[in-house]
Amino acid sequence: MNKQLLQPVTEQVLAQLRELIGKARHASLAVCEQKSGHPAISRVALSTMADGTPILLTSALAPHTAALFADNRCSLLIGDVGKGDPMAHPRVTLFCHAEPVANSDREEMRKNFLAHHPKAINYIDLPDFGFWKLAVERASFNAGFGKAYAISGSELLV
Repeated sequence: MNKQLLQPVTEQVLAQLRELIGKARHASLAVCEQKSGHPAISRVALSTMADGTPILLTSALAPHTAALFADNRCSLLIGDVGKGDPMAHPRVTLFCHAEPVANSDREEMRKNFLAHHPKAINYIDLPDFGFWKLAVERASFNAGFGKAYAISGSELLV
């Protein structure tokens, strides 16, 4: 990455990024496949906690869940494409460490997740589903052509 091309991070940029993440209902999750070491990507349902921490709900049946238990490093790509050039729309890659959430700590996450995904009521309490809290190390935010930003994880939290 050519850091000379990055734009300065302002409160307006952080607000735009927080809104993008907060409104997202899904993301592409990249993990390291256990057997081959290849990158593997899955679409996952996404929500956030009040401070902006991203959370995921995954099934133990999913290969990406096993991959997270084996190596908790992961990335999320968040951003929807609208009309026109797809590369002109805002998107962010979050570089994270995933932390499984104990059942005793899941009630607030459950509430937040169901607010974003009401139909998840059909499976959220099944025994093979669990929450993951994503500790964001850094973010690469592209707000459109010529609007690239490098942001620390601590800057994202409210």
